[in-house]
Amino acid sequence: MKLVPTPVTGLAVTVRPGRPLAGLVRVDGSKNAALPLLAAAAVIRRPVHLDNVPDSADVQQLLTLLQLSDCHLARPVTDPRTVALMPVEGRLPVPELPDAARIRASYYLVPALLAACGQARLPWPGGCRIGERGMDLHFTVYAAFGDKVESDKAGYQVTASGDSPGHVVIDLPFRSRGASVVAVLRAVAGGHRLLLGNPNMSPEFTGMLEFLRQAGWRVELRERTLAVQPPTHADQTRLTWAVPGDKIEAGTLACAIAATGGSGRIVGVRGEDTVHVTEALNWLGIPALAEPDALVLPGGGAPSGTPLRAVASLAPDGLDADFEPALMALTLGLPGTHLCADEINPGRHGNLIPQLRTLGAQIEELSPTQCRLTGPQRLTGAGVRATDIRTGTALLIAGLTARGTTTITGLDQLRRGHADLPAKLRALGADITEVTR
Repeated sequence: MKLVPTPVTGLAVTVRPGRPLAGLVRVDGSKNAALPLLAAAAVIRRPVHLDNVPDSADVQQLLTLLQLSDCHLARPVTDPRTVALMPVEGRLPVPELPDAARIRASYYLVPALLAACGQARLPWPGGCRIGERGMDLHFTVYAAFGDKVESDKAGYQVTASGDSPGHVVIDLPFRSRGASVVAVLRAVAGGHRLLLGNPNMSPEFTGMLEFLRQAGWRVELRERTLAVQPPTHADQTRLTWAVPGDKIEAGTLACAIAATGGSGRIVGVRGEDTVHVTEALNWLGIPALAEPDALVLPGGGAPSGTPLRAVASLAPDGLDADFEPALMALTLGLPGTHLCADEINPGRHGNLIPQLRTLGAQIEELSPTQCRLTGPQRLTGAGVRATDIRTGTALLIAGLTARGTTTITGLDQLRRGHADLPAKLRALGADITEVTR
């Protein structure tokens, strides 16, 4: 069955302030969780049914790349959120995948290509332009497995070693999610034991580890180390798994509700994954509850005026960097002097802050990755652009409280991470109109 990405029908939206947002809304599956899960499903050599797969553009692009790599997959007409993957038999030719340059997550394909073809040839990854996110650490991972890495201006090539070590030890210099994923998947692809130091601890990564546990891999995750060992016996029965709800989409919707003084129930997301947002909202005087399968804003409360520190961190209990732009947009309308920082994605503030300033925001840049702002501020609608996914989500929140009309272009970037976030906001009562340009 041929997979076709969802067409982009509108390239801009107009946002106007209105009544407080209210109601119930369900989030899609998480893009950040779906991408490594799909890559893992392509590596484990058994049938997989993956449910709750989001229709976001990046996920659809990865599915297309898997299909072009001769991975056997299908999406039932009766349930488009389900993807069925079948194991590939025999050695396959190395595919040419120029469209892999469209997404950052194309590097997740490498272990599956090494398992199926013995070699991976890919262009340099694309995606959001939010600073240097090089591949050197990934290449270090492959070198530890004995693989040969070559690169030029066009891209890179990884060739599997015929005598890879059975037990691989890697100590990451920081808790990179991408490097942690490819290290584990490379071990799975080759049937190696792996001891990984300083692993990522995000729910997206630990969720992939749980998927591998269900597939028979022995996984022992501690605070500083991760040990992975192959199954004791092969199992070809079908494995059914579900992509968790999008915690970032839930946090964005919560910030939008809070910015308008509304109330709502956001379902389809594990409350434990949104704890940093609920803590931030409560700190700011906005009641919020993290329930087992929902994030709830009951309404009421009053702004506390307490300064918020929205500082992204890769620490196990740190704030996910993708929450920070939405919190920045929210705090523009709340009393207090707030600090926002994201050193993980060093170019993100360079995208977001100029767009917010176009709406009249006054933001003091303390460094390229750290800024300070004092609220409440009154924004005024203007034409702005979603230069990356999270800048787009922050601009939607800001536009809900700005005087007049805010026109946001660049929805192709927003839809890379969210199939239709404006529609979810409209379901809560937002005055958002899609415009074809």
